[in-house]
Amino acid sequence: MFHINEDYLKLPGSYLFSTIAKKVNAYQSANPDKELIRMGIGDVTRPLVPAIIDSLHKAVDEMADEKTFHGYAPDLGYEFLRHTMAENDYRARGCDIKDDEIFISDGAKSDSGNIQEIFAKDSKIAVCDPVYPVYVDTNVMAGRTGTYDPNTEKWSDVIYMPCTKENNFMPEIPKENPDIIYLCFPNNPTGGSITKEELQNWVDYANKIGAVIIYDAAYEAYISTPGIPHTIYECEGARTCAIEIRSFSKNAGFTGVRLGATVIPKDLKSGDTMVHSLWARRHGTKYNGAPYIIQKAGEAVYSEEAKKQIGEVISYYMRNAKVVYEGLKEAGYDVYGGIDAPYIWMATPDRMTSWDFFDYLLKEANVVGTPGSGFGPSGEGYFRLTAFGSYENTVRAIDRIKKL
Repeated sequence: MFHINEDYLKLPGSYLFSTIAKKVNAYQSANPDKELIRMGIGDVTRPLVPAIIDSLHKAVDEMADEKTFHGYAPDLGYEFLRHTMAENDYRARGCDIKDDEIFISDGAKSDSGNIQEIFAKDSKIAVCDPVYPVYVDTNVMAGRTGTYDPNTEKWSDVIYMPCTKENNFMPEIPKENPDIIYLCFPNNPTGGSITKEELQNWVDYANKIGAVIIYDAAYEAYISTPGIPHTIYECEGARTCAIEIRSFSKNAGFTGVRLGATVIPKDLKSGDTMVHSLWARRHGTKYNGAPYIIQKAGEAVYSEEAKKQIGEVISYYMRNAKVVYEGLKEAGYDVYGGIDAPYIWMATPDRMTSWDFFDYLLKEANVVGTPGSGFGPSGEGYFRLTAFGSYENTVRAIDRIKKL
């Protein structure tokens, strides 16, 4: 008789955004006349820029010609994209990352969930709290998190690093040493960013205790503050302790076409074993790459024409973030983020729980956001709004909230 992986049964309830979707769909069905403005899930809304569309069309035409047709992509990704990323994202910033240390995939979410597979089951993980739920959930599925306490909403074998108003939403070095440290900057959901000095402290700590940092840089394109690192490899010693995950979703709008990458330097080792070789083996066996057409579009992201066009889209979203931030401030809310990331993190009013505030905004303002508690225990009492909608809807949404 077959048996299931019982670690999957440990996951409490449903995925955060599935719960939101169910609530929103139920409300919309009961109130079809209400016009909802969605500022919850972090999906982009602006179309792909013309330079990328042109690249997609050219790649499609190549697939129609026997001389230029491409079948399966190489396990680790096409050299043209790996080289372009290494040159633009790393070597142009003075970071020693080689082409073959970049692994192309179908998205940062896949890599964020899959990377834990190459580490021992008894590895101790540390996560920012609050943070993107995929980090913890996939370690739950791997049987690495212990038991869940519904009262504290914590897992017994996870090291939580609270990111609160008191510490400026910045994690502190934990008292208990972890084996795997998840960091995400600019941060989802708080929108906070980390200085190079602060990030260097984490790199030094990881090297000292022999831990690995899994660094999610999905939102680096939104950084505007001087001195904020765009990659962990700007820090000395990062090659021996850090894995970086990259996304094309938020910077270039690839949420509908899917493309990402993971960087693993060959200097990162466990004993005599290169982590690079393990991930290469994993890619070859459980391929989650992207097809030729999409990788050509990824290469186009780095053209001068595309950089200009993408910059305009990012500016559009960050103008929205400014509207949200300033509008909520004017309305008397405690607001954070929204400067180096397209997320605004706000304290709920009158000590409302984050889910109660979700229901309140949905029913009274017809605005959809994301409850902070869905990102971890320290997210309770907070709420996330995104800047990915249209400018017009963003203005309307904040006007509605101001009137409450």
